[in-house]
Amino acid sequence: MSVQPLAYRMRPRTIEEVIGQQHLVGNGKMIDRMVRAKRLSSMILYGPPGVGKTSIASAIAGSTNYAFRTLNAVTHQKKDLQIVAEEAKMSGRVILLLDEVHRLDKAKQDFLLPYLENGMITLIGATTSNPYHAINPAIRSRCQIFECKPLTDEDILKALKRALVDEERGLGKMPIEVSDEALVHLSFASNGDARSALNALELAALSTEVAEDGKIHITTSIAEECIQKKSFHHDKDGDQHYDVLSAFQKSIRGSDVNAALHYLARLIEAEDLPSISRRMLVIAYEDIGLANPQAGPRALAAVQTAEKIGFPEARIPLAAAVIELALSPKSNSAIVGIDEALSDIRNGKIGEVPLHLKDAHYKGAKELGRGIDYLYPHNYENGWVKQQYLPDLLKNKRYFNPKTTGKFEQALSQVYEKIEGSKKK
Repeated sequence: MSVQPLAYRMRPRTIEEVIGQQHLVGNGKMIDRMVRAKRLSSMILYGPPGVGKTSIASAIAGSTNYAFRTLNAVTHQKKDLQIVAEEAKMSGRVILLLDEVHRLDKAKQDFLLPYLENGMITLIGATTSNPYHAINPAIRSRCQIFECKPLTDEDILKALKRALVDEERGLGKMPIEVSDEALVHLSFASNGDARSALNALELAALSTEVAEDGKIHITTSIAEECIQKKSFHHDKDGDQHYDVLSAFQKSIRGSDVNAALHYLARLIEAEDLPSISRRMLVIAYEDIGLANPQAGPRALAAVQTAEKIGFPEARIPLAAAVIELALSPKSNSAIVGIDEALSDIRNGKIGEVPLHLKDAHYKGAKELGRGIDYLYPHNYENGWVKQQYLPDLLKNKRYFNPKTTGKFEQALSQVYEKIEGSKKK
């Protein structure tokens, strides 16, 4: 068997083999169209580790038959770029995957830019950093920017199953029998990182002895050890990952602090800090919202502290925040309001922006009547003035319907009613 890791061997050879990122490589999407038209342009792919940035680059190379080289902006030197450039001169074009492209220093940038300009090198930069903040504008302006999104559990499961049956590059020649529970665990425990899931599967296959029936049986407990995360199947109830997360949120929403701590304990036992963090932050704004506006920042502080100190101590700030969330007054007025507004927009209830609110900062705008009758609120005593802001189609629409949850939301409600009352006078 090859000494190369399974994740490396299973990299897609064509665009059609790419798992996930269908918003980029799906039929008719931007990268798919580039490949089909044979009109590649340099690009920067950014997103979390293991979501397929390198896979997309190798698939593009495989789909176009251009020479493909991989370098790292940190570990490789300018002379390595010179070798790629010489190859590009001989072959006409080289696709260069440059990992950690945000770390490209000025000397390497200056060398690379002319080759990007004349198209001899097609750069595919890969980075986990936001390119709009981390990448030099000179490079960024010569590249298309594409975001790679986290893979779903279903994407990871598809990659695992493909590796199990592929005899050429995968584990298809090994007598492996993996339980469905083990596959599901590997898929969700990898947190969207296909590389992590595939390499854990290979470790399980290579480290498990062949049984008397001649097969390698990979169970949930073996999968747990190989990916270093416990499964929710270890308890007697056999509750699934998303069932526990759902019960966790619903217990907090229902103000049952004991149940909330119970489900938090299950999540902690599985060491699933990313899921705990995300769900707590969602709860703070979806379920508590304006009833306790400080719940959000305090939940974020608890999550950040937990991430810094790690388990087992992380359980302490998480528990403190969960107790506050569970016992806080609850209000969903924010999510209800924005969802109703989005529903109107998606159903075509939009209307024209009132003429007096339109941008008037360009020549000729006043002649078109834009902004002429706008009333500047700061010129009025209370900072508000009777003036239509919504389009005519929605001018009497009310999206904000506050609840009587406590001082903060009640204060907002009073201000709202005062403003609306002044408009009617």
